[in-house]
Amino acid sequence: MKMVKKFSILMVVLLVLLAGCSSGTTSKTTKKTASDEQTGGVLKIALNAQPPTLDTHLTTQTVALEVTRNIYETLVTQNAKQQPVPMLAESIDKSDDGLIYTFHLRKGVKFHNGKEMKAEDVTASMNRWLKLSSRAKLLLSGANFESKDDYTVELKLQSVASDVLDIMAGRGQFPAIMPKEIIESAGKDGVTEYIGTGPFEYVEWKQDQYIRLKRFDDYAAVDEEPSGIAGRKTAYVDEVYYYIVTDPSTRMAGVQTGQYDIATYMPYDNYEQLKSDKNLKTYVSFDGGTLNVSYNKKHGLFTNQKIRDAVNTALDLNAIMLASFGHKDLFKLSPGYMSTEQVDWATGAGKESYNLADPNTAKTKLKEAGYKGEEITLYSTRDYDYMYNSAVVMKEELEQIGMKVKLEIFDWPTLIEIRENPDNWDIMVVGTGYVTTPSQLLVVNPDYVGWTNDQKITDLLAKIRTSASQEEAKGLWEELQTYMWDDYLPFTLFGHYSTIMTTSNKLEGFTPFQGAIPWNVKKKQ
Repeated sequence: MKMVKKFSILMVVLLVLLAGCSSGTTSKTTKKTASDEQTGGVLKIALNAQPPTLDTHLTTQTVALEVTRNIYETLVTQNAKQQPVPMLAESIDKSDDGLIYTFHLRKGVKFHNGKEMKAEDVTASMNRWLKLSSRAKLLLSGANFESKDDYTVELKLQSVASDVLDIMAGRGQFPAIMPKEIIESAGKDGVTEYIGTGPFEYVEWKQDQYIRLKRFDDYAAVDEEPSGIAGRKTAYVDEVYYYIVTDPSTRMAGVQTGQYDIATYMPYDNYEQLKSDKNLKTYVSFDGGTLNVSYNKKHGLFTNQKIRDAVNTALDLNAIMLASFGHKDLFKLSPGYMSTEQVDWATGAGKESYNLADPNTAKTKLKEAGYKGEEITLYSTRDYDYMYNSAVVMKEELEQIGMKVKLEIFDWPTLIEIRENPDNWDIMVVGTGYVTTPSQLLVVNPDYVGWTNDQKITDLLAKIRTSASQEEAKGLWEELQTYMWDDYLPFTLFGHYSTIMTTSNKLEGFTPFQGAIPWNVKKKQ
């Protein structure tokens, strides 16, 4: 066996060194509990929607993540650089053939029901996740977890997957560790009790009103500097209330009056107003995802790559993103399909084909592609203003190069349903959330709308997943991203968009990461 990136020495300790603290060799459990440093109070957070469930194995919804990552923890999680590091695992070994990963568990970690977490709980949780997670079924088919002793769990893969830890650290439908008995009693609608090892424990859920959590006094924190979801988590407040506030104006008014301490997904149009309010702190977090146009490559005009190229050449992406989000602070122009803040994968490869904004050349390319004035159908929705606004500008830009464009607008549920029929549309505005590895990108998924089906893409993805090192994998990803921009064009990526979060200025220690994080936050009384 050899250590996987020697996580307990290289990754976790690196975070400590960068923070200017003394280094350690493992993900230690601190002896100090949350109650040793509590300051009290109730933290009130306004969410934009109600989670469909608090069973993380069943949902990919971001709003569920906001709540559940306080309750549950995972074997590995993401640090601030979006790299996988140990959480409930103390260290991780990988076999020489890359098919077996051994997780050595932290000892003394308790669930909210008082039971100590052991291998049987991890095995039950992880095998359930393998069966239910869409990304696990796609990328880790045939994998299985097995208990070796009370504090050792072994993962056996059917084929080499160098990105397995990144997949396990992903934020959507994350592999929460729950007690074995909770897993075994779960029905098709999910678990009936929400019990994890996190710094806050579940208390109650009043549908359409709020979800209430309280500090878990026996929480076993990792004795490392906080970083992203990783590191030390101290619950300074007594309770956390997640209020369901679907109207953005109500969320905004609530945080301005002090009704809420934190408000998520604030309106883009009110960014300047919020930023200028001295009683508030407003954060712009680039954890939204990418805004794109998807080309229908199964039916119609856009099966012709030359027409896709002509459209891509025409588009002024700065104009589209500015119309969509209203302020230059709220978006980034970058050709990278992965998050610009994800150090292992972020790249500007393909930039020569990005944001060309050249209508004259586009007209020439369109003529050479054989376009004869056919009407094309552009789908979008008003349910997300930025999607609608981008579609309006795109329609104008395509009409300037001589294309006949029909813009059709639907509510979001209807659009989700009818876009599955390739006979209905030609191009469509889509937003895609960030993922932890290129293999999880929707743009390369042959079953996702747009229907990317290309052998070179398939082959390069396979090579990325079996790479011997991260450096080799990133080089292959740069080759693939360049190919998608220069030659294939499954999407045109407009840019990267942010989310806005606003808090009271009475909070200390608040650091957003893929949403609001209530641990390590103190509230001035």
